[in-house]
Amino acid sequence: MSVFTKVDTEQLATFLTRFDRGELVEHRGIAAGIENTNYFVTTTGGHFVLTLFENHGADELPFFLDLMAYLAEHDIPTAHPVPTRDGAYLTELNGKPAALVQRLTGASLDHPDPAACGEIGRTLARFHRISADFPEYRAPDRDLGWAEDVARQLHSKATDDELELLDDEIAFQQDQSRADLPRGAIHADLFRDNALFDNGELTGIIDLYYACTDVFAYDLAVTLNDWCVDEQGQSRAAERDALLAGYLAERPFTEAEQAAWPGLLRAAALRFWVSRMQDQYFPRAGEMTYIKDPTPFRRILEAHRAAGTATGEWIETNQPAQVR
Repeated sequence: MSVFTKVDTEQLATFLTRFDRGELVEHRGIAAGIENTNYFVTTTGGHFVLTLFENHGADELPFFLDLMAYLAEHDIPTAHPVPTRDGAYLTELNGKPAALVQRLTGASLDHPDPAACGEIGRTLARFHRISADFPEYRAPDRDLGWAEDVARQLHSKATDDELELLDDEIAFQQDQSRADLPRGAIHADLFRDNALFDNGELTGIIDLYYACTDVFAYDLAVTLNDWCVDEQGQSRAAERDALLAGYLAERPFTEAEQAAWPGLLRAAALRFWVSRMQDQYFPRAGEMTYIKDPTPFRRILEAHRAAGTATGEWIETNQPAQVR
C-alpha cells in the first residue's frame, strides 16, 4: 500500500470538525498511487477521499484544488474539493498539507475495452478545451530538465544498457520543440487507476496532483501509453484507435501537434520510466510503500522508438475531414 503517513481515528475525527460533513464513521488507506497518502473516509454526511500531500508544499496546492473545482463546475467529472467551515479547500493534518474531496462512484478498469478508451479520449479532449481558459499557472515538475537531473543521479546506480537508452532518448528530446503546441492545464497522470467507470459510464477523473500547465497532446500521449498498450509495450490497435478517434472528434490536432506526436509519445514514456527508476534505485522511506516496476515503460519507450512516425501518420489520416 502507498500510505506514507498514518492517520489514526482520533486525529481524523478532530480534523473533520473543520468541515460541515458530519462525524467520522470509518476510514481506510488506499493502495493506489505512490506519491501521496490517501484514505477513504466515511462520515455521517457522506463519502470522501482524504489526501495528505507528501511532496508538495502548501504554496503550490491551491492550483490543483482550484482546477478540480473549476473542472467539476464545468461538467467535467472530477471530484470537487470540500471547503472547510471557513471556505478553504486546503488545510493540514499530522503536519502535512491535506484536503478532503468528494468520493466519486465507480471503479477503475484494469482492462479497458475500445468503448471505454473512446470515452476517456472524448472526455480528455473536453477537459483540455475547458482547461485552456483556466486562469492559474503551474510549471511542470516532471519535465525534461527534471529527467536530465534524475539521469545524472542514475549514472551511479543504473545498468549500462539502461544508461545507454536513457542518454540517447534525452538527447533526442532535447531537439524536440513544443513552442507552437497548444497548451493549458493538463492532468499529466491520467492512468487507468485515475478514471472511474460505473456500468460502462465514465463517472470520474481523479488524482489531479500532477496537474500543471503543459502541452495538451503530451497529456494524451501519457494517457495512451497506459490505456492502449500490452504487457510488451506494443500498442493495442483497437483501443488506441478508439482513444485517438474519441479525442480528435472533440479537439482535432493542429499540424504542429501532428508533427510532434511521435516524439511526445516517447517523451511520455520516458517520463514514467525515469520516475520509476528513480523510485527503484532511490526508494523513499514510508510506513507502507509500493514501488512500481520501471520495465513496462522502458518497453513502451523502445516500442515508440521502433515505430518511428507511424503513429503520426495515423493521426494525419484520421483527423476530422474539415481540419485535414
